[in-house]
Amino acid sequence: MEEKRKICPYQKKCGGCQLQRMPYKQQLIWKQKREQELLKPFGNVSPIIGMKDPWHYRNKAHAVFGYTRQKKIVSGFYQEGTHKIVPVDECMIQSETADRIIGTVRELLHSFKIKTYDEDTGYGLFRHVLVRTGFASGQVMVVLVTGSPIFPSRNNFVKALRDRHPEITTIIHNINDRQTSMILGEKEHILYGKGYIEDTLCGKVFRISSKSFYQVNPVQTEVLYQKVIELAKFSGTETILDAYCGIGTIGLIASDCVKYVIGVESNPAAVKDAVLNAKRNQTKNVRFYCQDAGKFLVEMAAAGEKTDVVIMDPPREGSSREFLDCLALMGPEKIVYVSCNPETLARDLKILTRKGYKVKKIVPIDMFAQTEHVETVVLMSKVKE
Repeated sequence: MEEKRKICPYQKKCGGCQLQRMPYKQQLIWKQKREQELLKPFGNVSPIIGMKDPWHYRNKAHAVFGYTRQKKIVSGFYQEGTHKIVPVDECMIQSETADRIIGTVRELLHSFKIKTYDEDTGYGLFRHVLVRTGFASGQVMVVLVTGSPIFPSRNNFVKALRDRHPEITTIIHNINDRQTSMILGEKEHILYGKGYIEDTLCGKVFRISSKSFYQVNPVQTEVLYQKVIELAKFSGTETILDAYCGIGTIGLIASDCVKYVIGVESNPAAVKDAVLNAKRNQTKNVRFYCQDAGKFLVEMAAAGEKTDVVIMDPPREGSSREFLDCLALMGPEKIVYVSCNPETLARDLKILTRKGYKVKKIVPIDMFAQTEHVETVVLMSKVKE
């Protein structure tokens, strides 16, 4: 949809969309070349799967709040590599609903005379807004993040926000009193609604809470998960391990194709959502564990437990050496590695190919249009002795 292409006015200052000045087709060529340079030692890289519409695809939006020198309230993003706020009214990769809600919050802070937080001095109240949107369900979560539990005129603020945006289905007050650039604090209170939203992926309904990981691009996430199932070629008799499982998305989608699913995740909020998601989808052949994936695998290997297939979707830093060593020791027939960072993927594939695995397929998927980031699915199989 190149006719829709336009240049973001904040692109140079923000630094979040590093490739936006390239036509989208050129972005895909750039990403394909990068994947080939990094992953060529392990096999041929399939053509990248791009998006039909590479704009406004993010279902999770975040804004930080502050003041201009003229004491005007602004919201936006930190300039890359700094803590300087770049004021942004419309982000071309975020949900348009989220942009409108963030703009309203900015206006309400002014009318309610609520001070924004200053990282340097620790003075002020309002820090961030997080908006999560269910693209399939239409449900919208708004998380208001303050530096203290005291939120003046909180009920009136929430009513005013809901009056302007009836599409909001839940509002949460999160308290982050730490002097940190982290968005969310530990404590939070539900101000309106259920405290979570639901969305549908690949025919399964998922509960998403404020702190849970959920892929930010729902259209391409369906493409990604369908590719995982396609590459794994399940027969229906397998026991699989879903490592770094988050709220259980991959494991629950795969559960229809296998005998049993074990999910492991270190984030307690995500595991709680995963357990509830299994109940919500009436899935009985899955069990989730709250533990570090590396330690969990160590214990499985020590107990002599086996799985037929391991699906792993680690964070950007990739897997720990401990996890990879134990994975090779367990020796599943297949490994499906989902990666959001080709550099750490290349590092981990180097270890696994030295430990008895062969790369069978490499498929890049563009989950992050306009940016340098790219998702990759890799199928590996155990080398027969």
